[in-house]
Amino acid sequence: MSEGSYQVFKYEKPSDMPGGKAIVQLAGSDIIRGRVQVVREGGENNLHSHRGMDGFWMVLAGRVRFYGPGDVVIGEFGKYEGILIPRGEQYWFESASDDEELEILQMAAFEKGTKVERVDAEAQKLKVGSVEVREVTETR
Repeated sequence: MSEGSYQVFKYEKPSDMPGGKAIVQLAGSDIIRGRVQVVREGGENNLHSHRGMDGFWMVLAGRVRFYGPGDVVIGEFGKYEGILIPRGEQYWFESASDDEELEILQMAAFEKGTKVERVDAEAQKLKVGSVEVREVTETR
């Protein structure tokens, strides 16, 4: 492999999750980020949107249900299915699995020149900053 700032990663599901949700940071740059969220219970806990960030979600294991304003179901997705949520669109999601933990790939693309921020439309039920984020990248 040639010299550069490549980020090589390998995803492994955490075996020692302290709570109902964990985030595994795979790789990222100033314009894109890849993570896997592992959800035992719940999910994104409140209706919100992101300013300056599009979100791409794909189920790796389990099932997920995405909601929009008024708790209207946007869609329910299983393995290798997902959704793209453009910046500014309000949503929340929850695990829809009865017998399997949800593992969902989240890719985020950031709009250059825009302050990226989460915009809560409802009060948070679970403090977003309390979820453990684990780094697994190896920069080469």
